[in-house]
Amino acid sequence: MDIKHIRAFLVMAEELHFGRAAVRLHMSQPPLSRLIHSLESSLGAQLFYRTTRTVNLTAAGEALVEPARTIVSNFELAAAAVKSAGQGEIGHLRLAFTGIATHELVGSLSQLVRRRHPGIQLTLQSASFAMPVLDHITDGSFDLAFGHWPFVPQSISTSTIAEETLVVALPRGHRLVGQKTVSMSELEAEDFITLPHNPGSLTIERLRSMAHAAGFSPRVAQTAPDTWTILSLVGAEFGCSVTVSSVPRNVTFPKVRFVPLEDEQGPYPLLMAWRADDDRPALHEVLRLAETLCSTAR
Repeated sequence: MDIKHIRAFLVMAEELHFGRAAVRLHMSQPPLSRLIHSLESSLGAQLFYRTTRTVNLTAAGEALVEPARTIVSNFELAAAAVKSAGQGEIGHLRLAFTGIATHELVGSLSQLVRRRHPGIQLTLQSASFAMPVLDHITDGSFDLAFGHWPFVPQSISTSTIAEETLVVALPRGHRLVGQKTVSMSELEAEDFITLPHNPGSLTIERLRSMAHAAGFSPRVAQTAPDTWTILSLVGAEFGCSVTVSSVPRNVTFPKVRFVPLEDEQGPYPLLMAWRADDDRPALHEVLRLAETLCSTAR
Protein backbone atom coordinates (compact mmCIF):
# COMPACT_ATOMS: atom_id res chain seq x y z
CA MET A 1 0.00 0.00 0.00
CA ASP A 2 1.31 3.42 -0.91
CA ILE A 3 -0.04 6.92 -1.47
CA LYS A 4 -1.30 6.16 -5.00
CA HIS A 5 -3.52 3.37 -3.59
CA ILE A 6 -4.95 5.79 -1.02
CA ARG A 7 -5.59 8.53 -3.58
CA ALA A 8 -7.29 6.05 -5.91
CA PHE A 9 -9.49 4.81 -3.08
CA LEU A 10 -10.59 8.35 -2.12
CA VAL A 11 -11.50 9.27 -5.69
CA MET A 12 -13.46 6.02 -6.04
CA ALA A 13 -15.19 6.69 -2.70
CA GLU A 14 -16.28 10.10 -4.01
CA GLU A 15 -17.31 9.04 -7.53
CA LEU A 16 -18.54 5.46 -6.90
CA HIS A 17 -17.97 4.94 -10.60
CA PHE A 18 -14.84 3.40 -12.17
CA GLY A 19 -15.12 5.37 -15.40
CA ARG A 20 -15.41 8.82 -13.77
CA ALA A 21 -12.76 7.97 -11.16
CA ALA A 22 -10.35 6.83 -13.88
CA VAL A 23 -10.80 10.11 -15.75
CA ARG A 24 -10.05 12.13 -12.60
CA LEU A 25 -6.97 10.04 -11.96
CA HIS A 26 -5.78 10.34 -15.59
CA MET A 27 -5.66 6.59 -16.07
CA SER A 28 -7.70 3.84 -17.68
CA GLN A 29 -10.13 1.64 -15.77
CA PRO A 30 -8.10 -1.63 -15.66
CA PRO A 31 -5.13 -0.11 -13.79
CA LEU A 32 -7.56 1.62 -11.40
CA SER A 33 -9.33 -1.68 -10.75
CA ARG A 34 -5.97 -3.31 -10.03
CA LEU A 35 -5.08 -0.56 -7.55
CA ILE A 36 -8.32 -1.05 -5.65
CA HIS A 37 -7.92 -4.85 -5.61
CA SER A 38 -4.33 -4.43 -4.40
CA LEU A 39 -5.44 -2.14 -1.58
CA GLU A 40 -8.18 -4.53 -0.52
CA SER A 41 -5.71 -7.38 -0.53
CA SER A 42 -3.26 -5.37 1.56
CA LEU A 43 -5.93 -4.49 4.14
CA GLY A 44 -7.60 -7.87 4.07
CA ALA A 45 -11.03 -6.36 3.57
CA GLN A 46 -13.46 -5.60 0.75
CA LEU A 47 -13.89 -1.83 0.36
CA PHE A 48 -16.54 -1.64 -2.36
CA TYR A 49 -19.66 -3.59 -3.33
CA ARG A 50 -19.58 -3.99 -7.09
CA THR A 51 -22.42 -4.92 -9.40
CA THR A 52 -22.75 -4.51 -13.14
CA ARG A 53 -24.54 -1.21 -12.54
CA THR A 54 -23.47 0.20 -9.17
CA VAL A 55 -20.48 0.62 -6.87
CA ASN A 56 -20.96 1.32 -3.14
CA LEU A 57 -18.75 1.49 -0.10
CA THR A 58 -18.73 -1.40 2.32
CA ALA A 59 -18.61 -0.77 6.07
CA ALA A 60 -14.85 -1.26 5.89
CA GLY A 61 -14.65 1.23 3.03
CA GLU A 62 -16.65 3.83 4.96
CA ALA A 63 -14.34 3.33 7.95
CA LEU A 64 -11.30 3.96 5.76
CA VAL A 65 -12.44 7.31 4.28
CA GLU A 66 -11.39 9.63 7.12
CA PRO A 67 -8.08 7.86 7.90
CA ALA A 68 -7.32 7.93 4.16
CA ARG A 69 -7.93 11.68 4.03
CA THR A 70 -5.60 12.12 7.01
CA ILE A 71 -2.92 10.03 5.29
CA VAL A 72 -3.12 12.12 2.12
CA SER A 73 -3.10 15.38 4.09
CA ASN A 74 -0.04 14.32 6.12
CA PHE A 75 1.73 13.15 2.99
CA GLU A 76 1.14 16.54 1.35
CA LEU A 77 2.40 18.31 4.48
CA ALA A 78 5.51 16.13 4.50
CA ALA A 79 6.13 16.76 0.80
CA ALA A 80 5.72 20.51 1.32
CA ALA A 81 8.14 20.42 4.29
CA VAL A 82 10.77 18.56 2.24
CA LYS A 83 10.36 21.02 -0.63
CA SER A 84 10.61 24.00 1.74
CA ALA A 85 13.74 22.58 3.37
CA GLY A 86 15.30 22.06 -0.04
CA GLN A 87 14.56 25.66 -0.95
CA GLY A 88 15.95 27.04 2.34
CA GLU A 89 12.54 28.04 3.67
CA ILE A 90 12.66 26.01 6.89
CA GLY A 91 15.45 24.93 9.22
CA HIS A 92 17.14 25.58 12.56
CA LEU A 93 20.38 27.55 12.77
CA ARG A 94 22.53 28.46 15.78
CA LEU A 95 24.02 31.94 15.43
CA ALA A 96 26.86 33.20 17.62
CA PHE A 97 27.95 36.82 17.88
CA THR A 98 30.76 38.42 19.84
CA GLY A 99 29.93 41.40 21.98
CA ILE A 100 27.68 44.40 21.47
CA ALA A 101 29.40 45.47 18.25
CA THR A 102 27.15 43.09 16.32
CA HIS A 103 23.87 43.58 18.24
CA GLU A 104 22.28 45.84 15.64
CA LEU A 105 23.23 43.48 12.83
CA VAL A 106 21.90 40.42 14.68
CA GLY A 107 18.62 42.18 15.43
CA SER A 108 18.13 43.34 11.85
CA LEU A 109 19.01 39.92 10.43
CA SER A 110 16.65 38.13 12.84
CA GLN A 111 13.82 40.44 11.81
CA LEU A 112 14.54 39.92 8.11
CA VAL A 113 14.71 36.12 8.44
CA ARG A 114 11.42 36.03 10.35
CA ARG A 115 9.73 38.22 7.74
CA ARG A 116 11.05 36.36 4.69
CA HIS A 117 11.22 32.80 6.05
CA PRO A 118 9.19 32.26 9.24
CA GLY A 119 10.02 28.56 8.99
CA ILE A 120 13.71 29.23 9.76
CA GLN A 121 14.40 29.30 13.49
CA LEU A 122 17.45 31.17 14.77
CA THR A 123 18.93 30.33 18.16
CA LEU A 124 21.14 33.23 19.29
CA GLN A 125 24.19 32.95 21.52
CA SER A 126 26.42 35.82 22.67
CA ALA A 127 30.11 35.10 23.23
CA SER A 128 32.71 37.25 24.99
CA PHE A 129 35.67 36.07 22.95
CA ALA A 130 35.91 35.52 19.21
CA MET A 131 38.44 32.68 18.87
CA PRO A 132 36.52 30.02 20.86
CA VAL A 133 33.54 30.66 18.59
CA LEU A 134 35.52 29.29 15.63
CA ASP A 135 36.11 26.07 17.56
CA HIS A 136 32.37 25.79 18.17
CA ILE A 137 31.65 26.28 14.47
CA THR A 138 34.16 23.57 13.61
CA ASP A 139 32.66 21.06 16.07
CA GLY A 140 29.10 21.86 15.01
CA SER A 141 27.94 23.64 18.17
CA PHE A 142 27.31 26.81 16.12
CA ASP A 143 26.32 27.09 12.48
CA LEU A 144 27.07 30.76 11.81
CA ALA A 145 28.93 33.53 13.64
CA PHE A 146 29.78 37.21 13.41
CA GLY A 147 33.07 38.46 14.78
CA HIS A 148 36.59 39.77 14.27
CA TRP A 149 39.26 37.12 13.70
CA PRO A 150 42.88 37.66 12.64
CA PHE A 151 42.89 34.21 11.03
CA VAL A 152 40.48 31.32 10.47
CA PRO A 153 41.11 27.61 9.78
CA GLN A 154 40.64 26.26 6.26
CA SER A 155 37.55 24.33 7.35
CA ILE A 156 35.68 27.60 7.84
CA SER A 157 34.41 29.94 5.13
CA THR A 158 34.08 33.68 5.75
CA SER A 159 32.59 36.75 4.15
CA THR A 160 33.33 40.37 5.01
CA ILE A 161 30.12 42.15 5.97
CA ALA A 162 31.54 45.43 7.29
CA GLU A 163 34.79 47.35 7.71
CA GLU A 164 35.58 48.44 11.28
CA THR A 165 37.85 51.19 12.53
CA LEU A 166 39.04 51.86 16.07
CA VAL A 167 37.72 54.46 18.47
CA VAL A 168 38.75 55.35 21.99
CA ALA A 169 36.09 55.50 24.68
CA LEU A 170 36.73 58.38 27.09
CA PRO A 171 34.96 59.86 30.11
CA ARG A 172 32.82 62.76 28.90
CA GLY A 173 34.97 65.34 30.73
CA HIS A 174 38.28 64.02 29.41
CA ARG A 175 40.77 66.50 27.97
CA LEU A 176 40.75 64.76 24.55
CA VAL A 177 36.98 64.83 24.07
CA GLY A 178 36.12 67.23 21.28
CA GLN A 179 39.09 66.39 19.09
CA LYS A 180 38.35 65.04 15.61
CA THR A 181 40.83 62.21 16.15
CA VAL A 182 43.17 60.96 18.84
CA SER A 183 46.65 59.56 18.23
CA MET A 184 47.96 56.67 20.27
CA SER A 185 50.86 58.81 21.55
CA GLU A 186 48.30 61.11 23.20
CA LEU A 187 47.12 58.15 25.29
CA GLU A 188 50.52 57.22 26.73
CA ALA A 189 49.69 58.48 30.23
CA GLU A 190 46.23 56.91 30.31
CA ASP A 191 44.99 53.89 32.23
CA PHE A 192 43.36 51.34 29.93
CA ILE A 193 40.41 49.06 30.57
CA THR A 194 40.35 45.95 28.40
CA LEU A 195 38.80 42.53 28.10
CA PRO A 196 40.92 39.75 29.67
CA HIS A 197 43.74 38.70 27.39
CA ASN A 198 42.61 36.02 24.98
CA PRO A 199 44.65 34.60 22.09
CA GLY A 200 43.49 36.10 18.82
CA SER A 201 41.72 39.08 20.41
CA LEU A 202 42.13 41.50 17.55
CA THR A 203 41.34 44.71 19.45
CA ILE A 204 43.73 43.96 22.30
CA GLU A 205 46.49 42.93 19.89
CA ARG A 206 45.95 46.10 17.84
CA LEU A 207 46.09 48.25 21.01
CA ARG A 208 49.40 46.73 22.04
CA SER A 209 51.00 46.95 18.63
CA MET A 210 49.93 50.59 18.19
CA ALA A 211 51.17 51.52 21.65
CA HIS A 212 54.51 49.84 21.05
CA ALA A 213 54.81 51.68 17.73
CA ALA A 214 54.20 54.90 19.66
CA GLY A 215 57.01 54.01 22.07
CA PHE A 216 55.19 52.80 25.18
CA SER A 217 53.47 49.79 26.73
CA PRO A 218 49.79 50.34 27.55
CA ARG A 219 49.05 50.38 31.27
CA VAL A 220 46.06 48.09 31.81
CA ALA A 221 44.49 49.26 35.06
CA GLN A 222 41.51 46.92 34.89
CA THR A 223 40.10 44.04 32.87
CA ALA A 224 36.38 43.48 32.57
CA PRO A 225 34.32 40.54 31.29
CA ASP A 226 32.44 42.41 28.56
CA THR A 227 32.12 45.72 26.73
CA TRP A 228 29.11 46.83 28.79
CA THR A 229 31.20 46.64 31.98
CA ILE A 230 34.16 48.32 30.29
CA LEU A 231 32.05 51.31 29.22
CA SER A 232 30.51 51.57 32.67
CA LEU A 233 34.02 51.81 34.12
CA VAL A 234 35.01 54.40 31.51
CA GLY A 235 31.97 56.46 32.47
CA ALA A 236 33.05 56.22 36.10
CA GLU A 237 36.41 57.79 35.06
CA PHE A 238 38.31 54.60 35.79
CA GLY A 239 40.26 54.87 32.53
CA CYS A 240 39.81 54.74 28.76
CA SER A 241 39.28 51.87 26.36
CA VAL A 242 39.92 51.10 22.71
CA THR A 243 37.01 49.50 20.89
CA VAL A 244 35.51 49.23 17.41
CA SER A 245 33.51 51.85 15.55
CA SER A 246 30.27 49.85 15.58
CA VAL A 247 30.04 50.01 19.39
CA PRO A 248 28.90 53.67 19.53
CA ARG A 249 26.13 52.77 17.06
CA ASN A 250 24.86 50.00 19.32
CA VAL A 251 25.01 51.57 22.79
CA THR A 252 24.32 54.81 24.61
CA PHE A 253 26.36 55.71 27.66
CA PRO A 254 25.69 59.34 28.71
CA LYS A 255 28.98 59.57 30.58
CA VAL A 256 31.10 58.19 27.72
CA ARG A 257 32.34 59.87 24.55
CA PHE A 258 33.90 58.14 21.55
CA VAL A 259 36.67 59.68 19.45
CA PRO A 260 38.19 58.07 16.31
CA LEU A 261 41.66 56.65 16.91
CA GLU A 262 44.34 57.30 14.30
CA ASP A 263 45.44 53.92 13.00
CA GLU A 264 47.95 53.52 10.17
CA GLN A 265 47.03 49.84 9.83
CA GLY A 266 43.64 50.87 8.51
CA PRO A 267 40.26 49.22 8.99
CA TYR A 268 39.78 45.54 9.61
CA PRO A 269 36.83 43.37 8.67
CA LEU A 270 33.80 42.23 10.59
CA LEU A 271 33.38 38.68 9.33
CA MET A 272 30.57 36.22 8.92
CA ALA A 273 31.85 32.64 9.39
CA TRP A 274 30.39 29.17 8.77
CA ARG A 275 31.61 25.61 8.11
CA ALA A 276 32.86 25.30 4.56
CA ASP A 277 31.19 21.91 4.06
CA ASP A 278 27.77 22.97 5.38
CA ASP A 279 25.53 22.93 2.31
CA ARG A 280 22.13 23.23 4.01
CA PRO A 281 19.82 25.49 1.98
CA ALA A 282 18.53 27.28 5.10
CA LEU A 283 22.06 28.33 6.07
CA HIS A 284 22.86 29.65 2.62
CA GLU A 285 19.57 31.54 2.48
CA VAL A 286 20.44 33.26 5.78
CA LEU A 287 23.92 34.01 4.43
CA ARG A 288 22.31 35.57 1.35
CA LEU A 289 19.97 37.69 3.49
CA ALA A 290 22.90 38.85 5.67
CA GLU A 291 24.87 39.87 2.59
CA THR A 292 21.84 41.75 1.24
CA LEU A 293 21.26 43.45 4.58
CA CYS A 294 24.88 44.58 4.92
CA SER A 295 25.23 45.76 1.33
CA THR A 296 22.10 47.88 1.77
CA ALA A 297 23.47 49.41 4.97
CA ARG A 298 26.81 50.40 3.43
